[in-house]
Amino acid sequence: MEFRKITDDITVSPQITAGDIPAIAEAGFRAIICNRPDGEGVDQPGFDEIAEAARAAGLETRYLPVDSGKVTDAAAADFGQAMRALPGPVLAYCRTGTRSATLWSLSRAADLAPAEILEKTKGAGYDMAGVVRRIVNGGKTPTDTGDARFDIVIVGGGAAGIAVASSLRARLPNAQIAILDPADIHYYQPGWTMVGGGVFEAQSTARTMASLIPRGVHWIKSAVAAFEPQNNAVVLDGCRVVKYDRLVVCPGLKLDWHKVDGLVETLGKNGVTSNYRFDLAPYTWELVRGLKEGRAVFTQPPMPIKCAGAPQKALYLSGDHWFRNGVLGHVDIQFMNAGGVLFGVKDYVPALDSYMQKYGASLNFFHNLVAVDGPARKATFKVARPDETPQEVTVEFDMLHVCPPQTAPDFVRVSPLADAAGWVDVDQNTLRHKTYENVWSLGDVMNAPNAKTAAAARMQAPVVAENIAADFAGGSPRASYNGYGSCPLTVEKGKIVLAEFGYGGALLPSFPKWLIDGTKPTRAAWLLKEQILPPVYWKAMLRGKEWLAKPETVSAK
Repeated sequence: MEFRKITDDITVSPQITAGDIPAIAEAGFRAIICNRPDGEGVDQPGFDEIAEAARAAGLETRYLPVDSGKVTDAAAADFGQAMRALPGPVLAYCRTGTRSATLWSLSRAADLAPAEILEKTKGAGYDMAGVVRRIVNGGKTPTDTGDARFDIVIVGGGAAGIAVASSLRARLPNAQIAILDPADIHYYQPGWTMVGGGVFEAQSTARTMASLIPRGVHWIKSAVAAFEPQNNAVVLDGCRVVKYDRLVVCPGLKLDWHKVDGLVETLGKNGVTSNYRFDLAPYTWELVRGLKEGRAVFTQPPMPIKCAGAPQKALYLSGDHWFRNGVLGHVDIQFMNAGGVLFGVKDYVPALDSYMQKYGASLNFFHNLVAVDGPARKATFKVARPDETPQEVTVEFDMLHVCPPQTAPDFVRVSPLADAAGWVDVDQNTLRHKTYENVWSLGDVMNAPNAKTAAAARMQAPVVAENIAADFAGGSPRASYNGYGSCPLTVEKGKIVLAEFGYGGALLPSFPKWLIDGTKPTRAAWLLKEQILPPVYWKAMLRGKEWLAKPETVSAK
């Protein structure tokens, strides 16, 4: 007997016997559903035998037999009705448990998100990929999928998606390309740090999506619900299906605000802010200007996150403002970092550490934010230092800048494209999927061990475009990504430590040292961030002009 729990209400199991009933009752189950027809196997006990033993143990039963491979909409409805009528928790079984898991999935499709259903069943050991379209369709068999087909489908219209679409158009002008993204507005997210520091206006970081979609590229304004790579298909919300010859996955990542108890309820008030949201970055600047004394807490969650330097960028620009206005001595700055180092590439740490000392910031490593009480102005952290028993500490604050926990989007995390950690599983050099050869990925959602930054996407887009073009021509990948990422660390207003690095922390400077020494704070790097990079983003990167982004050639084997 094997219990495979899906939720607190339902557990599924392979075939059980009457002898298993006492253990089932002892485990706390109050009802049993049989989804296996009698006589399906020669060694199979009949349902009457199971039901009699269950009655003796005080358990209710239902017999809802389903032939293997023939789970109908009506059967799923009957299963849902039984779940509502029976006392829980319920154990459902068939030969392997798959039919029971499928019935549950379809019965809950009308009120649970597809990704949640796929995640829960996957956690129990069942792959619902075969019925994903029915799940997306509210548990019903689609009558008209309304398929559209393109040579290349790009999931995501952010920095990576628009850039790769433009690079593909330049190389494959006759290819039919579509971008799938439900958003109306495209944001220059690297600018939000500057908004929170009072340098940029928020509106300067936003443009309409329609104005940025490359000419000749189709825009399907819809969210993705699931992937069917075995069918070369993407399933959209509403169960529309888009077919592809080649797929590019770059929807960005998910900011998991709900993972911190109480955070969502207090964001944007009670002194709680974040530069990771367009509407909150101006509130950061409001809080910084208004704070004359008290405690300012800045948090950083476990990796990976996009722009790993952003949490401390907020700290530096805030500290610089308080320093320039003569109130720094009255502000207690606390940096709460879930990791164990200030920055992942050691060459940049000395310069950054000197600014932490300048602003009198206390460095608290292995501190992960788990709860916020906004009205009480208290933040709780789980402290998990190596070789020590984890504990929780609560800190009072006057201002709290939060960097939220981050994961791959739900529809990616539960898909066949994901690795065990939920990220799209690619070759780190060619950015081609390790299993599905007509799938590529770039940007924050894939699992290459590089920094998740817009600068990284700028380098990745030509690599993916070049390799897809080679695939169109019947060749092998010919471009290689070296892991380049850039993090302009705004250590004060007017100076930046320009961190540029690749795989393994190798330094990859774009400029000669006499112009910009990336390991030191420079005025030139600030001018690059403030005046040059925004137009490069809007007018070059998103338009397929690959300035300083020529792909490296794959080494011959």
